[in-house]
This record gives sequence, structure tokens and C-alpha cells, in this order.
Amino acid sequence: MDPLARDHHHALKTFNGHLLAATISPIAPPHYLNRLDAIFHASNYASVPQDVSYALTKHAHRSITKGDRQILDTWTEIYVAYWHVTGTILAARSPDATRPDWAKVYEAWKDLANAVIRGYTNGILENWTLPVLYMAGKHLRIFAIKADKSKSNLEGELSFNMDGLQDDIAGDFGRNGKLEDAARVINRMFTLCISDRAPLEESRKWGLYYIINLLFKTYFKLNSVGLSKNILRAISASKTDMPELEAFPKSHIVTFKYYVGVIQFLEEDYAHAEENLTSALALCHRNASRNKELIFSYLIPTRLLTSQRLPSPHLLRPYPRLAAVFTPLTTAIRSGSLSTFDRALAAGETSFVKRRIYLTLERGRDVCLRNLLRKVYLAAGTDEQGNKRTRIKVEEFGVAIRLGEAEGIGNGDGDMGAGRYLDGDEVECLLANMIYKNFMKGYISRAAGMVVLSKTGAFPGTGI
Repeated sequence: MDPLARDHHHALKTFNGHLLAATISPIAPPHYLNRLDAIFHASNYASVPQDVSYALTKHAHRSITKGDRQILDTWTEIYVAYWHVTGTILAARSPDATRPDWAKVYEAWKDLANAVIRGYTNGILENWTLPVLYMAGKHLRIFAIKADKSKSNLEGELSFNMDGLQDDIAGDFGRNGKLEDAARVINRMFTLCISDRAPLEESRKWGLYYIINLLFKTYFKLNSVGLSKNILRAISASKTDMPELEAFPKSHIVTFKYYVGVIQFLEEDYAHAEENLTSALALCHRNASRNKELIFSYLIPTRLLTSQRLPSPHLLRPYPRLAAVFTPLTTAIRSGSLSTFDRALAAGETSFVKRRIYLTLERGRDVCLRNLLRKVYLAAGTDEQGNKRTRIKVEEFGVAIRLGEAEGIGNGDGDMGAGRYLDGDEVECLLANMIYKNFMKGYISRAAGMVVLSKTGAFPGTGI
């Protein structure tokens, strides 16, 4: 216990919150790989409270006041819980363990998290110790995911070995039980921070966005994105009592803006989503390629809809996974090939659905169709006066759409295929839709069977 107590008192003496948080880390540092083992074998179940209290008192190097005793008692409770955590982690990682019991690890860590929360609730832990709260919340979520995954794997094996009919009506019930429980504990941490009425320089509100980001990650993992809006409403209601967002650590801001942008994206509020995602990208560390990849996975579809802007090959080059799914789509949109777009969308469907961007990308077909119709306009030539033709037959657009959808469908003998038959009304409906969505400027003259396009800016955003 002595190394633990020494680090603890050094952290208290220097007001080093990150060093203090490291004392309860479930991951051993590179320079002390058997740290968990050493801590666990330094005591036993019967005497661990006395051993921890004695070690902390011995390293205080001064007489203990009443206030010191409250602090020591709080940290004794936390470190006793931590000692139990080390035992469960060692048991889970033991070579003799046939099936690691991560549920026990989670429950032990939950006890530690509750002890940390009590320390803040009772006013014992000051705001400079917030990294301890971060450590407790972060690993509570990690161990909950491991416990649920372990349980799911076990149930999968049991189901595989069982014969006969299976009752799968409530098959997902309790699948994320530990993570749902963790969300409730982290929500208590959120309340702990947002409800603090201490002056800002001493307030726990400085830990608010880290905890909010943990909740966002947890809710997204649980596929309960709607719960995130409750958090945003609570922040909005408390804005007058909070520091400005820009005053928080940049890492907290980037993560927060990313999740807010994704929430707005899912609500189809693309203008605000683009604003937050762009801001997150601008603040992101230049070497954080994984974070940039996550931001781009939503920013690319967002910009496709808001400004019809497509990512360049240069932009996608550092991100092979994004390039693999987005390059076929962007190539199809640029060329105006509807059939290629449909195939690319179908090929990446699994990835797009997982990222929740499929329906948004599906709307990109309008941009692809716009580019195809633009080609018809460019190929229409000039009229008798040498001016660009702005009156184009509906039938010409219909032929182009039919060929665009049929391209590449051929039967292998050189025939490009017949494609989907479109009658005049269907073509007019498509064209009217494009005009309504401001992809084209003009009107349809049904009597003449013509589309009359604007002489200037017939296809907004394309320079034509």
C-alpha cells in the first residue's frame, strides 16, 4: 500500500488531479506492470480498511485534524473499493479463468464510482480532483460494455447448444443491462456537476462537458440517441450559470460539438449539423486521424445535401475506410450515372446503415440526377440565334434518365439494357421535383411538352 499512499499524498500536496486519478487506474503503468498485483497482495479481505487507513495516515507526515480525518476516511473508502477492483480484474485476467467474470469487475468498479460520487456530494473532494471523477466514469462505461459482451457471448453459446424451439420474442431484453445501469450512474455524475452552486473557480461545472460526452457515448451505444436531447435541454436551461464553452479544454469541446452535430444530423437539421461538425473538425488535433474520420463520416453527407459539395480524392486519401465507401458514390454523382450510384449505395449499405447515414446518402441521388440533367442541357446546343437552348423537350430528359438508369445493366453481349420504362408523367414528376428542390430553375410547359429553363443559373451551384 505504501506506493499507493505516496502517490496519493504527492498528488494532494501538488494539487495534481491527473496524478490523483492515476492512483485508481485499473491499467498498470508501463514502468510498473505488476502494480495491480502488488496492491492486491499487500492486504486481505479482513484487514484492508485498516491497512489503507494506516498507509494514508503514515504518509501524511503531520498531525491529523478533524478536516484531515474526513478526507482520509473518504479516500480510505475509495481505495478499499479500488483494492476489491484489483482483485476482480486479476481474477478475470488469470490464465486459470475459463470464463472471465467482467460482471464482477463492473460491480466492484461501480462501488468505487459510488464512493467517488459520495466524496463530491459530501463536499470532501474539491474541483481540482475532477480527473478522479473522469476516471471513475470512463472505466465504468468500459467495464459495463465488457460485462454485457461477456454475458451475450455466454448466452449465445448456450442458445447454440440448446435443441428445440426458442422463445426469441424478448431476445434483446437485458442485452445491455450493465451499460444501462452505468448510464444511470454517469447521469448522477452529470447532476453532481451541473447542480453545483459553488463559485465558478471552485465549481464542479468544469467537469460538465467531459461527463456529458461520456453520456453521449453511452446513449449512442445503447441506441438511445433521444436521451441525449434531455442533456442538451438541461445545458440550455443552465447556460447563465455556466462558463462559456470556449473556456473548457479543447478535447472536451471537440467531442461535444461532434456529438451535437451528429444528433442534429439525425434530426435532419443539416445546417446546424454542418456548423457543429465543421467546428469540431477545425478544433481537432492534426494527428487525431481517427477522430477526423468519424467527423468526416457525417460531414461529407451533410455537405452533400446543404451545398452539394463532394469530397476530393485528396481529402479521402488519408482515410482508406472512408475512401472505400464514399469514392464510388462521389464518382457516380460527378458523372451523373444513376445506375452506378444505385450500385454504390447498395454495396455500402451495411456500412452506411451502421453509421446512420444511409437515408441521407440516398438523397444524394437528386444531386446525381441534377448532374445528368445538366449534361442534357449542355448537349442541347444553341438555337437559331446562336444562344444556348433553354427550351428542351421533356422526352429528351426522359431518354437521358432511362439511359442513366440502364447504364451497365447489360446482358453481357454489348447490349446496354432497356432500363426502367418511364412514361411522360413520371418524367414530368421527376423534373417538377428537381425544380421544387431548387436543383433546376425553370418551369414545365405541358402543352408544348417542354421544359423552359432559366437563361441564367439554370442549374444553381454548378456555375451554369
